[in-house]
Amino acid sequence: MQTEVGTNRASASVWIFRVLVVAAAAYMVYTWFAPWWGAKVAVLPGDDHLVLHPWGIEAVPQIRANADESLYSMPWFFAPFMWTYLTVCMLALAASLFVDRTVSIGRIKLPLATVLIGLVGLSYLSCVGLAFAVGELRAGWAGSNFIGKSMIHNSTIDAKIKMTSALKIGYWLALYSGPSLIFLALIRGLFVRKPKA
Repeated sequence: MQTEVGTNRASASVWIFRVLVVAAAAYMVYTWFAPWWGAKVAVLPGDDHLVLHPWGIEAVPQIRANADESLYSMPWFFAPFMWTYLTVCMLALAASLFVDRTVSIGRIKLPLATVLIGLVGLSYLSCVGLAFAVGELRAGWAGSNFIGKSMIHNSTIDAKIKMTSALKIGYWLALYSGPSLIFLALIRGLFVRKPKA
């Protein structure tokens, strides 16, 4: 009877952890689609004429028609690469829900599921950091500020116009997505116990 109760508790804790991983994966996908950065050009109506997502920058038609696309666009392979990255991350998290194997890292043996969850968390945290670094770099090349107010040159009217840019809520949410997955990887052992021999 006690063995059956213990088995039921272990099974329940495993499913609780799986629900937490699924929730973290859903949160990561949500931050993926949320805007990370936006820029408003003073002479244009509306807000966020440039919007940054993990796979690249979306621009309104007026920007695309009057600005040098090379100043804000990424190489052709960047978007497919980032969508492939997201797919691989989701597959890794899905695999972590059921895989039971262990891997050796030096002298340390870790559950493969823990490694998969941790790697996804670390990679997404790196992705968020790189997005800011690349944004700063590309803005510098264009002679503007990634964050704050800038005067940018408009070749159509041969004049400088004001642009205001800022990080959006999606960026700040994404900043916590990676660490949440890393935290789940660290506490996995509290929910998923290694079966006794």
